[in-house]
Amino acid sequence: MAGLTGSAPGWCLDWQAEPGPALALAPSPGSLGTLLCPEVSSTLLPPPLLLRSAQIPDRANLSFPPSIPRSCGPAQAGRGYASRAGVVGGGGWDQGDGLAGPHHPIRRLPALRRAGKGNPGQQFGRDGRAGLAMRLSLLLLLLLLPGPQPALGMEDDASFPHLGESSQPPPRACPPRCSCPRPDTVDCDGLDLRVFPDNITRAAQHLSLQNNQLQELPYNELSRLSGLRTLNLHNNLISSEGLPDEAFESLTQLQHIYVAHNKNNLISKVPRGALSRQTHLRELYLQHNQLTDSGLDATTFSKLHRLEYLDLSHNQLAAVPAGLPRTLAVLHLGRNRIRWVEAARLGGLRGLRYLLLQHNQLGATGLPAGALRPLRGLHTLHLYGNRLHRVPQALPRRLRALVLPHNCVAALGAHDLASTPRLAELNLAYNCLASARVHLRAFRRLRALRSLNLAGNQLTQVPSGLPAGLHTLRLQRNQLRTLEPEPLAGLHQLQELSLAHNLLRVGGIGPGTWHELQALQVLDLSHNELSFVPPDLPEALEELHLQGNRIGHVGPEAFLSTPRLRALFLRANRLHMTSIAPEAFLGLLHLRVVDTTGNPEPVLVRLPPTAPRQPRAAGP
Repeated sequence: MAGLTGSAPGWCLDWQAEPGPALALAPSPGSLGTLLCPEVSSTLLPPPLLLRSAQIPDRANLSFPPSIPRSCGPAQAGRGYASRAGVVGGGGWDQGDGLAGPHHPIRRLPALRRAGKGNPGQQFGRDGRAGLAMRLSLLLLLLLLPGPQPALGMEDDASFPHLGESSQPPPRACPPRCSCPRPDTVDCDGLDLRVFPDNITRAAQHLSLQNNQLQELPYNELSRLSGLRTLNLHNNLISSEGLPDEAFESLTQLQHIYVAHNKNNLISKVPRGALSRQTHLRELYLQHNQLTDSGLDATTFSKLHRLEYLDLSHNQLAAVPAGLPRTLAVLHLGRNRIRWVEAARLGGLRGLRYLLLQHNQLGATGLPAGALRPLRGLHTLHLYGNRLHRVPQALPRRLRALVLPHNCVAALGAHDLASTPRLAELNLAYNCLASARVHLRAFRRLRALRSLNLAGNQLTQVPSGLPAGLHTLRLQRNQLRTLEPEPLAGLHQLQELSLAHNLLRVGGIGPGTWHELQALQVLDLSHNELSFVPPDLPEALEELHLQGNRIGHVGPEAFLSTPRLRALFLRANRLHMTSIAPEAFLGLLHLRVVDTTGNPEPVLVRLPPTAPRQPRAAGP
């Protein structure tokens, strides 16, 4: 094994013929270097000598060939060789070059042994210049000796660092003023851009251009970004003219497209074939535009075989679009002008989970019986704010939530809800329901019902036959004058009951009304005509709303039946400073809130002392 050692003041360079990085020898600035060892003459070295990777080891094994002694001494003349970025030699290290670490191939040697007695420089002097030149020639010859061949592929490996090359990746290109937090993400949100950026990296997968002033999408720029998965053009000035037919032709990997909320609602159509190649698209947002039925045809969405979410709300559609993908899970058609739902256009959507048709113009004949029956997987149906006169018939049997407030439903028949036995949430608030037109068996089949909202109707009594599993019952803003025990009997799981904004008086609440409401935690009796706290309230009650009544006195026994009460609201009544008996809150150890604002006078409230905390068990 061939080896070489060179030294300068206190330093030696040693190498063996093993693969390693390229190094160069060069004189240090300001002087011509000398290499001083007892057996090797010194002379001027030639210009920097580059040693290829095949000749320099990754980690130097310091050794001399047998013919060259290992002893080195201090320099008599010259300063050695500078080292930086692969340039090595003696005379000291540049602390900023990163090469002085203990594991670097070139490292400082221990104290060097002297070849013999006396000054090594004197030995050099005795040899004479001829001897020095000869010995230096031997050194240079050793430097030029061929070493082992490099490992296969090393020379051609683009990742292998060579002289002058940096191991750090080049900086990523990013459009001016934009941010690129990751190599695949370009965020140009809210920069008032009027022109599509022209230097977006081809590696981009997520591009956000929302909240700008873009009016068109240049095909040449988009076609470069074939790897895009998310394109956000939300809230720009893009018009139908600025959306060319081939705009998304090259973006075959797109999964999410946002072209919503264009200012002035400028997009009125989707060009034919514009989405024909987006077979990976999962979410498409086109809400808040000016799309019409003529702006969409049967092929607009037909090739989107993976589309799951389609938002076409806040447009000008008069009918459900044709050619919808069978893979849809969410279809948002709210706030359009839809008057009639054609069953054939929804027939293939068996996996649809959420259908949103709120704020359209569906009337008495707008949703024919059975029109939605093919939607076997439908979970939630939103029909808020239409003109329906009755609950749609023959709804999907697996429906879990029917949201039908702000319509014109005036009656509930015995079989109107029979087709939805799994219904868990029913919202019929703010319709025209009257007690006389709600059948005694209207809710009989709804054994899974947990939430029933009948607020804002014309009911004068609590409906009968309510499901025993109810957790929430909302009856606020009706015309209730009396409460009887029978309609509430059996509601052992009821946790929240709202009776606010009715016409209830204490005398209209029958004895035992609250008896079976064993789980009731929240009771809202606000804004009625109560003159004192109703007696015998449920024991589990934690929150009691009595604001906005006519209560002028709270007696010492008012809350004896509610030991778990935490919050009491008595504001805006007729209470005076001493209207609440000092003993009224005794025993209410959990009471934390008593609201008496808005009464004629500030009210004196004496809260009970809090229960002492139990000492914690000591640790081991």
